Amino acid sequence: MVTLFLIYIYRFFSTDKVSIALFKAARTFHLFCSRAINRPVHLNSSAKVASLLKMPQTNKFKSAGASSAAHPHVQILNVSFIKYQVKPFKRSFYIMNDIVCWHLRTGTALCIGVGSFSDPNDLPGLAHFLEHMVFMGSEKYPSENGFDAFLKKHGGSDNASTDCERTIFQFDVQRKRFKEALDRWAQFFICPLMIEDAIDREVEAVDSEYQLAKPSDSHRKEMLFGSLAKPNHPMSKFCWGNAQTLKTEPREKNINVYKRLREFWKRYYSAHYMTLAVQSKESLDTLEEWVREIFSQVPNNGKPKPDFSDQLSPFETPAFNKLYRMVPVRKVHALTITWALPPQEKHYRVKPLHYIAWLIGHEGTGSILSMLRRKCWALALFGGNSETGFDQNTTYSIFSISITLTDEGFQNFCEVCKGHQSRPSILLHFLLLLQTDPIEYVEDICENLQLFPKEDFLTGDQLMFEFKPEVISVALNLLTPEKANLLLLSPEHEGQCPLREKWFGTQYSEEDIQQHWRELWAGDFDLNPSLHLPAENKFIATDFTLKTSDCPDTEYPVRIMNNDRGCLWYKKDNKFKIPKAYVQFHLISPVVQKSAKNLVLFDLFVNILVHNLAEPAYEADVAQLEYKLVAGEHGLVIKVKGFNHKLPLLFNLIVDYLADFSAAPDVFSMFAEQLKKTYFNILIKPEKLGKDVRLLILEHSRWSTIQKYQAVLDGLSVDELMEFVSSFKSELYAEGLVQGNFTCTVSFLTKLQFKKLSVEVPVLFRVVELPQKHHLCKVKTLNKGDANSEVTVYYQSGPKNLREHTLMELLVMHMEEPCFDFLRTKETLGYHVYPTCRNTSGVLGFSVTVETQATKFNTELVETKIEEFLMSFGEKMNSLSREAFKTQVTALVKLKGCEDTHLGEEVNRNWTEVVTQQYVFDRLSREIDALKLMTKAELVNWFMGHRGEGNRKLSVHVVGYGEEGSKMSLYGEVSKLTFLPASTLLASVTTITDTQAFTSTLNLYPYHKILK
Repeated sequence: MVTLFLIYIYRFFSTDKVSIALFKAARTFHLFCSRAINRPVHLNSSAKVASLLKMPQTNKFKSAGASSAAHPHVQILNVSFIKYQVKPFKRSFYIMNDIVCWHLRTGTALCIGVGSFSDPNDLPGLAHFLEHMVFMGSEKYPSENGFDAFLKKHGGSDNASTDCERTIFQFDVQRKRFKEALDRWAQFFICPLMIEDAIDREVEAVDSEYQLAKPSDSHRKEMLFGSLAKPNHPMSKFCWGNAQTLKTEPREKNINVYKRLREFWKRYYSAHYMTLAVQSKESLDTLEEWVREIFSQVPNNGKPKPDFSDQLSPFETPAFNKLYRMVPVRKVHALTITWALPPQEKHYRVKPLHYIAWLIGHEGTGSILSMLRRKCWALALFGGNSETGFDQNTTYSIFSISITLTDEGFQNFCEVCKGHQSRPSILLHFLLLLQTDPIEYVEDICENLQLFPKEDFLTGDQLMFEFKPEVISVALNLLTPEKANLLLLSPEHEGQCPLREKWFGTQYSEEDIQQHWRELWAGDFDLNPSLHLPAENKFIATDFTLKTSDCPDTEYPVRIMNNDRGCLWYKKDNKFKIPKAYVQFHLISPVVQKSAKNLVLFDLFVNILVHNLAEPAYEADVAQLEYKLVAGEHGLVIKVKGFNHKLPLLFNLIVDYLADFSAAPDVFSMFAEQLKKTYFNILIKPEKLGKDVRLLILEHSRWSTIQKYQAVLDGLSVDELMEFVSSFKSELYAEGLVQGNFTCTVSFLTKLQFKKLSVEVPVLFRVVELPQKHHLCKVKTLNKGDANSEVTVYYQSGPKNLREHTLMELLVMHMEEPCFDFLRTKETLGYHVYPTCRNTSGVLGFSVTVETQATKFNTELVETKIEEFLMSFGEKMNSLSREAFKTQVTALVKLKGCEDTHLGEEVNRNWTEVVTQQYVFDRLSREIDALKLMTKAELVNWFMGHRGEGNRKLSVHVVGYGEEGSKMSLYGEVSKLTFLPASTLLASVTTITDTQAFTSTLNLYPYHKILK
C-alpha cells in the first residue's frame, strides 16, 4: 500500500557529451531567466495552475498510452467549509458540505505527520509496515479484513500511502453507510488489533510489494539517489521494508517486531499529529457531530512531533557532485541532472521552482526541446520538482532536469532555453474547475492541513499567490554546475558498473566529473537568437458563453450525421453547464490488422504524427485544451477536450497534420529505433506478457507484441511508411462523438478526404471457443533479472447478453474480498491478488490473478491455491444468506446509479458505446433493472456452472527467474517465447507449447456484441 516518492521515469540514450551540452543549456537558460525574471511580469495565479499541468511528471494527452496527471481540483462554487479546532485531542478538521456533489459516495482521508523518516535504524520499513498492519482488525471490529469486506459490500474502496514525513489513509463508500464506515475506519487509530499471529503473514505482503518494485527503474533511481545522502540522514534509510529487515534480521538480533510495532504506533499515531478531511452531503453540523463522537477516542500522547528540519543539506557531500552511470532494467537511455536545494515549502506562496520548471519545460517554438526535436536528438525534456516526499521535505528540495535522447542525440547537442507565461483569468478558471472524486479531494485536503494556514487549505498546493523575483532568483542561482549530480542511465553500461546498490541490486559506477567539462560549463555563453519567449497564444479561450440548444434536448447522444463514410453522434450538455466540450473520432481502416508489419507501421505513423504536432499544438495544451492520439486496434482515435471556444481550432490543426502527413528520414529512423525499445519494455513486464499470451490464444487473427517486435527488427523504410499512410487515408469509416457546449451544426474532418470502405471492418476480434478441458500455457518471463511471476486462471463463459454480463460483475464483486483474504492475507502468495470480469471481444469470462515471486512459490502451487480458494468460495456461495446477497446487489446498483461527477465521466461512457459500435447508451439503467430481478440461486448456479466438468478453463503462467537470473544479462532475447512444461502438481493439465497449432483446431465464436 506504499506510494514512495515517485519521480520521473527516464528513457533513451545519452552520453558524456550530453552532460556538457545540458550544462551549456543550463548556463544559457540561467542568463536568459535572470533577465526574464527580473523584469516586471504580470503572472496571475492561473499561470501556476497551467504550470502544474506541465510539470515534468506528465505528458498529458499527447501520445498513445500517455495519461493525464493533472492535479485534482474541486468546484467550490456554493460550497461551505470550515476549520474546527477540536480541543480534546487537538486535531485540525476540514468538514465539507458537498452541495455541488451529484454523486452518492462520500470520501474521507486522514494524514498523520509521520513517515519513513521516523523508522528506527534497526527496523527499516517499520512505518510502512505499520500502515499495513492497522488494517488487520481492531478491538471493536476484530475481523482481519472486516473493513475491506464492509466497503466491498457497500461499493467503497480504501488505500493508504507512506511518504517521508507523512502517512495518509483514505476511503470512500456509499453515503448511506458513511457513518458506520467512518467508525470502523477510525478504529485503525483508536485500538488496532495488530495481533502477533498476523505479523509474519503481513511481512510477506510488504516483501512482495518490494519485490514487485525492484524491476522499476524509477524506484531503483530513488534508492541509489537516497544512498548518496549523509550516512545519518533519514533519506539514506531503506523505507520500503522487506522480509530481510522486518523478519530475518530482527530474529537474528532478538528484536521483538511485535513489541516495537506497538511502541511505534503508540508513539507516532497520536491525535495531535493527525489531520482529517471529510466530504459528504450531510450538513456541517452533522459531520462535526459524527467526527467528535467517533474520533474523540483517538489517543493523544502529547509528545513533540517528529522534526527533521535541523538536518539540512543532506547532499552536501563529495559523493553527490559526481557522475553516476547506472544499468537500467528497461532499454532506456537518460541523463538526469539534479540539484539539492534548501527546503522550498516555506515559499509555497511564490513557488519559485514552478517558474523555473515552466521555463525549462516549455515545448513550443523557441524552446530547448523544440530545437532538440528539430535535430532529432531528443524526444523529451523535463524539469522540476514532483512535490512528493522524495523531492520535497523539511530537509531539502530537489530540482531535476532530465533529457530523453535518441541515439543520434548521443553525438550532438544544442543550447536551449525557454520561458512561458499563461494569461487566463484565475477567477474564471476556478469557477470552472471540475469536481474531482471525493477520495482524491479529501486526500489532498488532509495533507494541506499539515502544510498550510487555514486560508490556504484549498489552494496552497495549487496557486501562485505572490510574484517575488528575488525569491525565484535565489533558487535559480543555486542551479550551478559545481553543485549538480549527474545520473546517466543506459543499457550500454552493462558490464562496466562494478558497484551494486544494497536494496535493489542496481548496477552502477561513480566517477569524478572531468575537469574540461567543468571548464566548459563555467564559461559564458551568448544567448541563442533562436530561443525566445512564446508568441501570443491563439488557443486561449475568450468566449465562455453557454450555447443555446438548436435541436431538441436528449438524455443520450443522437446520430446527427450518417452515410457510407461515417456517422456523428451528438449530445448537448445541459447538466453540468460549463463552457467545455469533448470531440472524439475513430478513423477505422482495413489495413491496420492485415499484418504485424502493418501494425508496426501504424504505431510509427501515430508516433511521428504526435511528434509533428508537439510544437504547433503545445500552446493549445498551455491553454488547457487537451488532445490525445491513440493507435487503436482497428483505427486511429483522436480525442480533444477543453474550453469549446477554441476546441475546433485544435481539432482542425490535428486533421491538417494528418492530411498532410510527412516523415523525414531522420525522424523515421529515430522513431523506428524507439519503437524497438517500446516493444522490448512491454515484453519484459510479466503482467504485460501474460496478457499478450492470453489474448494471443483467445482472439483469432490477433498479432502479438512479440510478432510486432520481430517485424520492427526485420527492418522498415520511409517509403513503406508513406505507402501505408496513403493506403490508410484512402479508405476510412469515421465515427465521432461531439458532447458538451456545442450546437449540432458544428462540423469536423472537412479537410480529410477519403473514400468509403470497400469492405466492412469489424471493431472486434472473433474469439476461439476453448475446449471443455483445462489447458495451461506456461512461459518464462523475458526479463532475466525479474523474480516476479504471474498466474492467471481464466474461465470462459461464451457470447452472452447484458443480463449475464451484469451477473458476472456481481459474481466478481462477491469474490473480491474473499479472494484477498484467502490468497493474500492467509496464504501470503503475493501483494497483488484479484478476480476480474473479462469481456474479450464480446465473449464473457472471469479470472483470478496472483502476482508472486519465483524465489518463494512455483506457479503450479499458486494455481492449486487458487483452486482451493474457488472451492471454498463455492461453499460460501451455497451458504450465502438472502440478506448478504441483497446487500451486494444493492451496492452494485448504487455504484451503477451514482451520478457523474463531471462531464468527462458521461462522455467516456458514451464513447465506449460508440467506439465498440454497440450504442447501448442506457446500458447502466438496463443493468440496474437486470440486477433488481436477480436471485441468489441464479448467481450460485452461474458460478457453479463454470466449475463443473464441462468448464472451459485456460491458465497462463509467466514464470520469473530465481537466483540464477541475477547472474544473467538483463537484455536477453525477447523475440520468441520459451514454453515450459507443467510440474507434477498439475499433471492432468494439457499444456500449450505452440499457440498457433493449438488455436488452429478450435471453433470460432461469431462476432458478438453485448446489446441486450
